[in-house]
Amino acid sequence: MKRREFFNKGLLASMGLGAMGTQLGYAKPSVHSKAKTAKNIIFLVSDGMSTGTLNMADLLLRQKEGKRSRWMGYYQSSFAKRGLMDTASSNSMVTDSAAAGSSWGGGMRVPNGSLNVGPNGELPVPILQKFKSAGKSVGCVTSVPITHATPASFCVNEKSRSAMPEIAVKYLDLEFDVMMGGGKALFDSEYREDKRDLLSDFRKAGFSLAQNREEMRNLNGQSPVLGLFSEGGMPYAIDRENDPELKNSTPSLAEMSAKAIELLSQNPNGFAMQIEGGKVDWAAHANDAPALLYDQLDFDAAVGIALDFASRDGETLVIMTTDHGNANPGLFSSNKFSKLYTATRSNEWILKQLSGDNTPAQVADLIEAYQGLQLKTEEAEAIVKKYQGPDGDGMYGSGEVPNHLLASIQANHTGIGWSGTGHSSDYVELAMYGPGSENLPAFIENYKLHNLMLEAAQVPSLAYAI
Repeated sequence: MKRREFFNKGLLASMGLGAMGTQLGYAKPSVHSKAKTAKNIIFLVSDGMSTGTLNMADLLLRQKEGKRSRWMGYYQSSFAKRGLMDTASSNSMVTDSAAAGSSWGGGMRVPNGSLNVGPNGELPVPILQKFKSAGKSVGCVTSVPITHATPASFCVNEKSRSAMPEIAVKYLDLEFDVMMGGGKALFDSEYREDKRDLLSDFRKAGFSLAQNREEMRNLNGQSPVLGLFSEGGMPYAIDRENDPELKNSTPSLAEMSAKAIELLSQNPNGFAMQIEGGKVDWAAHANDAPALLYDQLDFDAAVGIALDFASRDGETLVIMTTDHGNANPGLFSSNKFSKLYTATRSNEWILKQLSGDNTPAQVADLIEAYQGLQLKTEEAEAIVKKYQGPDGDGMYGSGEVPNHLLASIQANHTGIGWSGTGHSSDYVELAMYGPGSENLPAFIENYKLHNLMLEAAQVPSLAYAI
């Protein structure tokens, strides 16, 4: 075989039969010998988690509290099977969350922005519908709107990820067992364009609604659950944990995950669920280091909940991964990193307190009080000028605040640098524990996880929706 021919064939194979070509990457049934069937599946996604994010969160926890993150602790103890995953979509080597989640949810690569709708109109049956049809309880937990791309990718077929009001209606029809996260505005007649009162419709359909931490704690599993704990995305973990009122009213990702597992595990046939740390991605887009690392640790606490359940249960496959990297942060000066040990607010929270009327001294005082950073006069002046200009650079609903300016200033004080503000094509971390994990290869394309989960649970693959 000629060298060029060999290279071209190898490239196509590595990209899932044409991640940017005309052929589709899709999951084909394979045969594995398994010692045990996975009764339950818990799929954990730290959305937008670059390797540096996983690394720095572990370093932060080790230096601050003297212990490893659960994820890295399982690597160190060799309990988890580990691999790398290619994250491409059908039309790009750099995926978005909708296409990445759909590769798992539908078992095929779809165009960026699409939820389980292939480039030729294919409608693969979303994986939670398959598990529901097999008699299992199913659900999603997230720190962003429950209709957002990653949870929706396990649930629905939708041409555009932006159709979140329509996705909310589809959730009513699906009657999944537990759906928890943010996004109340998408169900509330006051905010919906069609003025439909979806909250009332869910109640009439027999759902239990929880809208704060106490109501969530009181859920008993006697009816399907819709938990909505914020109008949009939920607060960053660092802001929640340092605001007593917010902490009292808003559950953490680990608390939501624990309650969801408690409810779903009441089904003797087992359950399948997705847990997403969605705001890791939002923080990465904004280059918000305090938000990023503490939300990654918030996600890691949910990893611990899942692994503890699985170790006791013995019949649960736990998958930990991300859909793509984002902004590729890294630590470049360790003697400055300790500033993050005592930070109590995200950049987003800090910047929302400010306006063009503030003085540079007030800006410097605020940042020192909540993040322990001592800004130079010219750095504080640059922030004030940004508010007085027309070009705010907010991201993901954070408002028109100078996220990236503050991030560039912070790099001199924390030692954390960023390669950008968007998704990357990096191969990403993937780890598994429990029945079926023995079938994880050292390298895998994202869409192949779909059938790996089905085979682990011995659930039929059912190729396409009608």
